[in-house]
Amino acid sequence: MRYLRSAVVTATLVSLAMALPASAIVSPSWTNARQVALPKGATGIPDGFFSSLSCAAQDNCEAAGSYSNAAGEVQGLIATDSNGRWTAPVSLAAPAGAAANPGVTVYQVSCGAVANCAAVGSYLNRSGDVVPFVDNERGAHWQRALTLSLPTNALVKGQDALVRAVACASANTCSAIGTYQDNNPVASRTEGFVANERSGHWGRARQILLPASNYNPFVTIAQIACSSSADCVGVGSFINANDVTEALVVDEVNGPWHRGEALTLPSDASRFAGASVSEVTCLNNSSCSTFGTFNSSTGAIEAMSATETGGVWTTASELTMPANAAANPHVFLFGFGGIACASSDDCSVGGQYKDSAGGYQGFLEDETNGAWSPAVELTLPSNGSSGGQNGGIVALSCPSAGNCEASGSYLDTAGNYQAVVVGEVNGVWQHGSEVTLPSGAVTVGVDGGIYAINCANATSCVGVGSFLKGATTYEGFTLAS
Repeated sequence: MRYLRSAVVTATLVSLAMALPASAIVSPSWTNARQVALPKGATGIPDGFFSSLSCAAQDNCEAAGSYSNAAGEVQGLIATDSNGRWTAPVSLAAPAGAAANPGVTVYQVSCGAVANCAAVGSYLNRSGDVVPFVDNERGAHWQRALTLSLPTNALVKGQDALVRAVACASANTCSAIGTYQDNNPVASRTEGFVANERSGHWGRARQILLPASNYNPFVTIAQIACSSSADCVGVGSFINANDVTEALVVDEVNGPWHRGEALTLPSDASRFAGASVSEVTCLNNSSCSTFGTFNSSTGAIEAMSATETGGVWTTASELTMPANAAANPHVFLFGFGGIACASSDDCSVGGQYKDSAGGYQGFLEDETNGAWSPAVELTLPSNGSSGGQNGGIVALSCPSAGNCEASGSYLDTAGNYQAVVVGEVNGVWQHGSEVTLPSGAVTVGVDGGIYAINCANATSCVGVGSFLKGATTYEGFTLAS
């Protein structure tokens, strides 16, 4: 499973849910994975990076990633699920001025309405700079990508910038977040930015103002989520004036973006907490929740979660790992959608931890009526060996409280990584199920697995990911229930 740690992350997975009576809840029945037919001339998906999914309505979704061709050129890739049928993917045209090999990396796609989406990422221009782009879909047709205008203090030559995440609250109304290098004459610094699309027009990005920070704050960005068209939150990390890495949250409230702030950590956090926020999700016209990690006073890497309402964040709560966790569980979050909420007080999270025997395992943890229960270990399929160093829970979707689906990868007894889905029914996590891969493939590889999942209701879900087709060639897949 390719991971982006706190520096980077998919789509904010907000359920399009309809609650069902408890007696009617069943875990969905997943189909076998189906290979994504790449554009003509494509040779595979670099590093298995087919990682983002957004669904504007049931059976109407968009998935995004990158692909390479025989010349080694990397292009952007968009696949569309229209009324439950995945159509042939399209290549995103790089902005004018792109290098011969544009190295297009699509980090995220978000849809404000059916056939009205935005995709973001980075590409290489002819000057050898890495610059950010945005691309919009209008009426099921993707436009040519545009270079996003960076803040006025951006470095002109030698830039290394990207749009890491995007969230579209409605048609033609999106917000994006990323990082760039400033033009400080002493030494360029890594800063964060936010940008808004309003009425179909992307404005110039604006620098994220920080609390007291290091000369170079080394801002990292993970995700963005919106509860309305004028209320969003972005998360990541920065280095403060005491040279300590802090968990960064930055809020848009009723339109204006506020100064970023350091999330208040649990009471047992170390003075050198090394904190970051890797995941965030928001409910429509309601609160947002985050999921991240910090170093405790003993040096253990622990998980935490916090909630925001109206631009005000609670103190983060430490999450308890499974009973068999090591004294230092080394909690790790993949940053691709590892949190999902059915209501403001009912969320589920997942990731990876280290057990007392030194093995890597996946974990799942639930918040019920505002209180977090201790995490449980992912129960593997019968051929499971462990979560594996590159495995664990990556993505979740919760159509109703206590009824969720989660996905990721695990290590089987033959030493191969496999894709896994696992359902929660009435608050109880079930055994994981291995996903049957396309083309007789035997493994998803170290960079593959299910990166994103979205459930419209208790029995209708869709997921995307990648698998290892040859010795080194990755291909994309979709699956549904």
